[in-house]
Amino acid sequence: MADIPRASAIRGKTIRFAWDDGPTKGNVHEHVFHPDGTVEWHDAKPGDPAKGSTAKAPTERPPYAAFEVRKEVFAVSYLAESGFTLTVVLDFGSAQIVGFASGQGQWVPVRGTFEVVS
Repeated sequence: MADIPRASAIRGKTIRFAWDDGPTKGNVHEHVFHPDGTVEWHDAKPGDPAKGSTAKAPTERPPYAAFEVRKEVFAVSYLAESGFTLTVVLDFGSAQIVGFASGQGQWVPVRGTFEVVS
């Protein structure tokens, strides 16, 4: 799986997802898309980059894929150890997220906004 695409707009970035709809509605998660092709995420305090994370250290770093769909639009997906997959489309023009969380017999549309933290 060494040839998994990892678009440069995503690879090496920390991106904060704020969920407006779906099972994590109202939560904010910070995703760190490491250059080595793995991702980690944790709860984050919204709107205050100086305070950073409010969560414990991450416990997993699964591989992720990130495709460029068109200019400023990227599809991103990863499978967590829990068996859940998050597949989202990030629109850098509007800062909107749309996608699906699925696993263990569940499939739920998700929606929100995002910001690149670093």
